[in-house]
Amino acid sequence: MMISHLVAAALLAASASSRVGEIPDPDTKAWWRATEALSGDDMEGRDTGSPGYDRAARVVAASFAKAGLKPGGDGGTWFQTLRLEDLRVDPSGTNIRVAGATLKLLHDVTLRPSSAMPTTPSAPVAFRGYCGADALGDVRGKIVLCYGWRRAGLTTAAERGAAVEKAGAAGIVTIADPGFTVEPMRWPVAYARTMSPVGSSPPGQDRLLVATLNPDALGRVLAGSGQDAAAILTAGSAGRPLPSFDLPGRFAANVALRRTTVTSANVIGVLPGTDPKLRAEHVVLSAHLDGYGRGEPVAGDGLYNGALDDAAYVALLQRLAERRGGKGFRRSVIFAAFTGEEKGLLGARAFVDRPTVPIAGIVADINLDQLRPIFPLELMTVHALGDSTLGDQVRSVAAGLNIAVQNDPEPERNLLRRADHWPFIEKGVPATGFVFGYRPGTDAERRYRQWYETRYHKPQDDLSQPMDWAAAATFNSFFYTLVETVADADAPPSWKPDSPYAASRR
Repeated sequence: MMISHLVAAALLAASASSRVGEIPDPDTKAWWRATEALSGDDMEGRDTGSPGYDRAARVVAASFAKAGLKPGGDGGTWFQTLRLEDLRVDPSGTNIRVAGATLKLLHDVTLRPSSAMPTTPSAPVAFRGYCGADALGDVRGKIVLCYGWRRAGLTTAAERGAAVEKAGAAGIVTIADPGFTVEPMRWPVAYARTMSPVGSSPPGQDRLLVATLNPDALGRVLAGSGQDAAAILTAGSAGRPLPSFDLPGRFAANVALRRTTVTSANVIGVLPGTDPKLRAEHVVLSAHLDGYGRGEPVAGDGLYNGALDDAAYVALLQRLAERRGGKGFRRSVIFAAFTGEEKGLLGARAFVDRPTVPIAGIVADINLDQLRPIFPLELMTVHALGDSTLGDQVRSVAAGLNIAVQNDPEPERNLLRRADHWPFIEKGVPATGFVFGYRPGTDAERRYRQWYETRYHKPQDDLSQPMDWAAAATFNSFFYTLVETVADADAPPSWKPDSPYAASRR
């Protein structure tokens, strides 16, 4: 199929249920049409390594070509291809029991599959509170049940895992912390699955059984122990001392694993710079094209469309390219639609490890993710706001649109490290990303919390969800202006001397 026909076919598929009639301005209409084309049901949620993802990638590449970008992938193509090992737990062949109670996979408990995990474990269970190293005692050969504290002051997930592994345990089951109300874990989980580059080193605790328990199932797990599940959850949510005890029953499971090798590609386009002195410097604009695809149904819907996470912001890259029509900025600009973000920032990591231009020539990354235009844009959280002059440029552009900016008010969520700007920062490239902010106690906060509770990583992140079109238009204008500011500035962004990332440039 010709390139222009690919774009036309995708737009036609989305047109039957289009919402563009709700949108007052032409630019936002064009952006939303592209969003509909990428997150309609025909794209099947764009799961990494799936035919739906590949279709979406071809649409993006066709859009970049039509807009006048140049191919920036491997071998003069639009694509940078990754080979990935896909390891899944098959619910139909898996059963999990604790103290005689059956736990439903993805609803009561989820597993993190790994290549060396035990698939037929049968072991005693020991509850050890927050699972600090000094609280474990002798847990050799046991499954350790831990309260999954996610705030400052007690153990982290990494500390718990390392302590349990060092103590010789057979596995760790973490109770999802119901007290972490800023971003509670959502059940059911879409699937139990991991992806990693073919040939990469296995993750930490690879030999352990690693699971997360729905706190609603804790009462069944503790049956016969004489312990009160509600009291443990209340104390754990408050960070109060927790008891240590052994459970009378055993953890027993049969885990069916399915392993396949898949390929999936980043889509890379380049808008060459116009200034002979600056065109070797590249500003990367990134968003992730992958979603969750098909997973455990929620309210009868098993297709995770990922409209705002993150099809809408790949569509914004397409829209900016379309607006430019091949007209370059002073610096070269790379338009990158990454794969595998939902599986661990895989596409962004592959790009910075083997960039299609010299890494020394990449001067900034502006990443689009975590954006929810569902209430007025008056306040914006900006990642790494104070760390580089890129943050100063963000602040200036936002002020021109009457948008206040702030550092992350909820650092315990670790959002800085959960999106595709993070691999760039690790390589020493000034980078940033954005979150629609709110003031505590406002309707904006209510909408924000509700979205994370009911739509984040769920099928309900689809094209029918409530939108604030004026907020979307404001952010899009902010993005267009920021890109122009950074790409046309006399000097590239630089780290500030007191930033912890200033020494990581290499």
